[in-house]
Amino acid sequence: MKNKILSAILFTGLLFFGSCKDALEYTPTGVLSSSDLTSPTAIDGLVTAAYAAIGNGDMIGPIYSDWVYGSVRSDDAYKGGGGTGDVGEIDALEHYNLTTPTIGAFVTRSWQNLFKSISRCNVALRAVNTLNEANYPAKKVRLAELRFLRGHSYFIMKKLYKNIPIFDETLSEEEILKVSNTLSNDESWNKIAADFQYAIDNLPTTQPDLARANKLSAQAYLAKVRLYQAYEQDVNHKVVNINKTRLQEVVTLTQAVISSGKYRLSEDIAENFLPETENGPESIFAIQFTVNDGTTAGRMSYEDGLNYPHGAPQYGCCGFHAGSQNLVNAHTTDANGLPNFDTFNDKIADLSTQTVDPRLDHTVGIDGHVYKYDNTKLFSNSWVRDAGVYGNFHTMRFQQLASSGSYFKLGPFMGTAKNYDILRYDDVLLMQAEAYIQLGQQDKALPLINQIRNRAAASTGKLKKLDGTFASKYNVKPYSATGWTQDFAWKALMWERRLEFATEGSRFFDLVRWGIAEQTLNGYIAKEKVRRPFLATAKFTAGRDEYLPIPQAEITFTNGLYKQNPGF
Repeated sequence: MKNKILSAILFTGLLFFGSCKDALEYTPTGVLSSSDLTSPTAIDGLVTAAYAAIGNGDMIGPIYSDWVYGSVRSDDAYKGGGGTGDVGEIDALEHYNLTTPTIGAFVTRSWQNLFKSISRCNVALRAVNTLNEANYPAKKVRLAELRFLRGHSYFIMKKLYKNIPIFDETLSEEEILKVSNTLSNDESWNKIAADFQYAIDNLPTTQPDLARANKLSAQAYLAKVRLYQAYEQDVNHKVVNINKTRLQEVVTLTQAVISSGKYRLSEDIAENFLPETENGPESIFAIQFTVNDGTTAGRMSYEDGLNYPHGAPQYGCCGFHAGSQNLVNAHTTDANGLPNFDTFNDKIADLSTQTVDPRLDHTVGIDGHVYKYDNTKLFSNSWVRDAGVYGNFHTMRFQQLASSGSYFKLGPFMGTAKNYDILRYDDVLLMQAEAYIQLGQQDKALPLINQIRNRAAASTGKLKKLDGTFASKYNVKPYSATGWTQDFAWKALMWERRLEFATEGSRFFDLVRWGIAEQTLNGYIAKEKVRRPFLATAKFTAGRDEYLPIPQAEITFTNGLYKQNPGF
């Protein structure tokens, strides 16, 4: 199904990873150890194992899908499922004030899975460094790939937990156990940035294998790191300064990617979410998954496996990740095809009369609308598991049709071989636009944002019903230079990021980065709990709920070396 993907993927089955202790003191417990890996071919297998590790999350320990941590914890979506007690840990995360350091599987398991990924990188880095370039010409490139992968996992940990221990391949097991999580915010960002800078300095612009990181993907990722770092936080997570030097770095790095000409927006946003068009012109770096690869169940993605329509006969489970009314309302547009910035959530949108941005029908399953581009099976309210609690909207972007060659059902749960994009070109455009606006150069951001809106307007071809009509009334237009002040441009940027990445899990982290999580989310709850009473006791507390707690099991394991995040 995939072409030019890392060839040694089956090798990863030889390596196994254990508990939280093993995640820090990593020693392979399977057939091979690092001392057995002395040939370039064998060491390349360790590099492939590190690539595989960034996709080794699971439904209750996700490390690449942020539907729990970034979508349900935001104003984009509700938990869904069979009531609040169904996978109650997600309900606690959705309420914020019910989240504790001992909450259970999700928070602890994601921490462990991310450190397993980091450990694979460090083991491979040590092994690669045992060879010289004469015997292993790919040495510098492989080191750079591994540091890119390690930087990726540390970035995910940083945005989830903030105060994390950071160690590299030079430390022994004993030394690793002495590394605390008390680095300053800036120090930890700089350590993560150093991995991506090394990757930039040592990776080629084009790789022979499609799945490998390249110089441009490293530049895009470093831009993301610097963008997060630019919003400087105090110890209680309050944004106290926006660093203009970091923003200029974002502009420079994203411009390198844009000017390369290697990437562009896909013609239709749908192409980002279909296996037939994966690894397309918009994909800058993706986790690769496979099916029908000679193994029993393929190399599948299951992190979104709970999120299929429950009542749809082709699925049968499980109804999680329900789009919020607030998100649906946010897609409405005015007579000029622009967002209803100030009034969008005043009342429940009447989708039979109001015009909307087409991205709505790429994101949310709605009664009578085309679901996942199959106009022979329109979405039905009968597919919703618990409409009385969570309403009738359902997630769609990362789901695949049961008829898709990428779809696989394992028991009651669904997996897919669709690749998972970590970095896309639309993100690069909006990162640069954000930096320009914050630098007071909003005129340079206008054409970047309008590229996104023009693509949205053109993304209707797969949304037609059998009779050739649309279930929605689409009206989305580009912004005008008239009235394009810095304040208006900032409002537009925030809106575009929400709609462009709706339910993909970036929303919560954007709100935290911008320093507006408390006001946005408590404002959302105040309105939404009237529509959805299950949110009646939800409350976001500034200075605590911007990040997950450090798992208590990890603090206990390190004898208190790790310090708990504020408020927990």
